[in-house]
Amino acid sequence: MTRDELKDLACLGFSADLVMQSFCHTAAYPKPVDVNTHHTLPDFIMNRGGVSLRPGDGVIHSWLNRMLPDTVGTGGDSHTRFPIGISFPAGSGLVAFAAATGVMPLDMPESVLVRFKGKMQPGITLRDLVHAIPLYAIKQGLLTVEKKGKKNIFSGRILEIEGLPDLKVEQAFELTDASAERSAAGCTIKLNKEPIIEYLNSNIVLLKWMIAEGYGDRRTLERRIQGMEKWLANPELLEADADAEYAAVIDIDLADIKEPILCAPNDPDDARPLSAVQGEKIDEVFIGSCMTNIGHFRAAGKLLDAHKGQLPTRLWAAPPTRMDAAQLTEEGYYSVFGKSGLVSRSRLFLCMGNRRVWQTARRWFPPRPVTSRTVWGLARMSSGFCGTGCCCGADWQTTDAGRVPDLRGAGG
Repeated sequence: MTRDELKDLACLGFSADLVMQSFCHTAAYPKPVDVNTHHTLPDFIMNRGGVSLRPGDGVIHSWLNRMLPDTVGTGGDSHTRFPIGISFPAGSGLVAFAAATGVMPLDMPESVLVRFKGKMQPGITLRDLVHAIPLYAIKQGLLTVEKKGKKNIFSGRILEIEGLPDLKVEQAFELTDASAERSAAGCTIKLNKEPIIEYLNSNIVLLKWMIAEGYGDRRTLERRIQGMEKWLANPELLEADADAEYAAVIDIDLADIKEPILCAPNDPDDARPLSAVQGEKIDEVFIGSCMTNIGHFRAAGKLLDAHKGQLPTRLWAAPPTRMDAAQLTEEGYYSVFGKSGLVSRSRLFLCMGNRRVWQTARRWFPPRPVTSRTVWGLARMSSGFCGTGCCCGADWQTTDAGRVPDLRGAGG
C-alpha cells in the first residue's frame, strides 16, 4: 500500500533520512502475491535510497530500533514505538508522505506521565511493569475494561515513562512498544545516556555488517553510522521541561508489585495479578513477537531444560530476528526448544484459534484469535506454564518446571 502511495506522489527518492521496509508480516506463509512482492519491493525501496530487509530477517521493529540516535519518526505499524526518541505510527498514506518529503503533519497531543519508584521485587520482571501501567490506571479510575462508556486516559495521548533510567534500550522497548495497546499516540521513556551509548556502539557494528552483507541502500546505512557517531560525540536526549503539565500522573511503587501481572482474555487493558487466574488450564504457549528479545528465550530455555518428561501443552517459539535465532542456535537453546516442541521462523506470531493460549505477544483482539482465550504474560512464565499446563497461583515462584530464576538482569 505504501508503495502505491509513493507512486501516486511521484517519489523518485526519499527525503527522510531513513526509510526501512521489511517482510515480517508475509515471510512465514507467503501467498503467490507475497512471493512476487518479496522479489520486486526491495529494489523499489533501495532505488529510492531506502533500506530493505530480507524475508526471514525478522520483525522490523527489532531492526529499526538499531538505526536510531535520539530522533523522531513514524511507521506503518502500530508498534513503531522507538525506545529512544519518539515515534508516531501512521497509515500508509502518511508514511509515504513522510518518506517522500521528510516531514509529516502532527497535532501535538497531551501527555500522561507514568512514574516508577522503588526497587523491583525478586521474581518480578519488566513485563510485569508493562502490565502494571493499565492495572494502576484502573485503580485510579483512569482506565476501564468495560467497553460501554469506556474510559482510557492514554488514548490519543503521549505516554511518558520515568523512574527506570538504567534499563537497557531493548528493555525500554518493551515499555514503549506496549503503549500501542494503551491506544497512545506515542511513547517516550527517560533513560540515562550510558545504556544508549552502549547500544549505539553495538548498532554501528551491526550496520557495518549489513553493508558487508550487501544490504542497501549503502549510502543510507553509511549516513546512519555517521549520525550515530555524531550523536556519540555530543550525546543529548529528549527531556521533559521541569514545569511540564500532564493530563494525568500515575505513580507506581515497585515495592507494591509482589506477584506477576497478566492481561486476561482478550483485552490488554484487563490487567490482573497472577493469583486472579490461578488454576486456569493452558492448551498452547507462544513465545515471540516484537515484544521479546533474546533474553526471554534464554530464560525460557533454562526452565524448559529443567523440565522432565513430556510437556502437557503445545509450545511455539519465534525469535524476533535472524540474528537472535542464530545466536540461540549457537548457544544450544534450539536443541532445548526442539525437545519441547516446534520452533518457528523469525516472524510475527501465530493466530491460533479455539484454545486457551498463554503467550508473550499482545495482539489478540477478537477476531484475531477466533474463540481463543488468551492470557498475555512473560517468557519465563510462558515456559513454566507450558510445563504445568495451567496457571499457577500463590506459589508462582516454584513450578514443576523448576525454580523461576531472577531475570532482572537477563534482558527480560
